[in-house]
Amino acid sequence: MTTPGQAAIRLAVVDSDSGFLQVLTKRLETAGWQHRVLASPVPLDAMVAMRLNAVVLDLAVLGPQAWTYLEKLCARLPQLGVVVCTGQSSVAQRVRGLRLGADDWVTKPCHPEELIARVEAVVRRRKRAEARQPAAPVAIGELEVRADQFQAFVHGSSVDLTRREFELIQLLAEAEGQVLQREEIYERVWGYAMVHGDRSVDVFVRKLRQKLERASPGWRYIHTHFGIGYRFAAEPVAEVAAVEPAVVAEAVDSAVPEPVAEAAPDADIVTA
Repeated sequence: MTTPGQAAIRLAVVDSDSGFLQVLTKRLETAGWQHRVLASPVPLDAMVAMRLNAVVLDLAVLGPQAWTYLEKLCARLPQLGVVVCTGQSSVAQRVRGLRLGADDWVTKPCHPEELIARVEAVVRRRKRAEARQPAAPVAIGELEVRADQFQAFVHGSSVDLTRREFELIQLLAEAEGQVLQREEIYERVWGYAMVHGDRSVDVFVRKLRQKLERASPGWRYIHTHFGIGYRFAAEPVAEVAAVEPAVVAEAVDSAVPEPVAEAAPDADIVTA
């Protein structure tokens, strides 16, 4: 619920489930949120004009272009909180949606209060990021992390990172060599508490580490502290090999399970 002095959340809900919308809109009105229900996707320019804090998307409403629309929306509005709320889906579909830029994924049927709480968590994280003073570039090894450009560079060339990967590298780099626990990383990057057994942090760290090693092969940046979390520090490959043989490190990394492979766009359209 909106408290005095707290700006109301501006939310759009792209959904056509009348029963679900009836219950949800009553809760949103009680919470004092400014909300708009859209029975079909609208052009991205219209989404920009709404000046939203967050959007809830049912991918089934988006039709065959669901994945393309989601990807373009997240790219066009990187500060918009995006929560997918749709019917039963596969692991591959959920992984794909999150990698395209969605901040959270909720499966129907769900309780409106849970959905609202998840939207609130996403918006809180966005507002915390906006409230930060512009961070100075972090230069370490051959890597430069530029929060003002939402990019990382090696010798002036941009490293191809997703939004989530950049948020992860920024958090690790700004920790200045401190070990961050997995639970803390998850809460600060994903915006809510980590569920027991969730390996998202490990999977994203592994992907990020691989990209950094391809871009800057002479250095190792992300170091695993087993049973605890991760530390970010630039160390030449020769020094890393002297302390921890590369074969051992690779064997440990391979223990982190890969997410299920993404299905082809034509084969994995979500159905409500």
